Amino acid sequence: MDYIKIRFGEDLERLSASFERAIQDIFRTHPASPVFAPLERRWVPQMDIYETPDEIILLAELAGVEKDQLEVEINTKAVRVHGQRPCLPRVEKSTYRLAEIQYGRFERVLFLPAPIDTETVKASFSNGLLRIRMTKIPRNVIHNIPVSEG
Repeated sequence: MDYIKIRFGEDLERLSASFERAIQDIFRTHPASPVFAPLERRWVPQMDIYETPDEIILLAELAGVEKDQLEVEINTKAVRVHGQRPCLPRVEKSTYRLAEIQYGRFERVLFLPAPIDTETVKASFSNGLLRIRMTKIPRNVIHNIPVSEG
């Protein structure tokens, strides 16, 4: 089944991304100190998605995450990246003046701008950067449907 994409303007995508970030920031915990952090914290890694005529490429910034702590799930419409960044041991007899680095479990589900072929997806992980290359399914394929009587 093909879907019809309805656009209400070019700025809607930028507005949608800004709105999504604002909602995530509202519900994301920002403790003043690691001492006040909940035991089961979640963080949201930063990601980029860009598109070429043939591919969709996703980049995820995952510094400090080990490859075996990273999972990627994909279907023709969305990508789910989840895993865990272990907390570094605290330095004894130290006082934190700034604690912005987030640790613990993370998850991102991103909906793709076009359907992709899940059989040709390639993922690589190097220097804390996850790169997922996805081949688009051509949209201009015409299917002839036979019409029967009755």
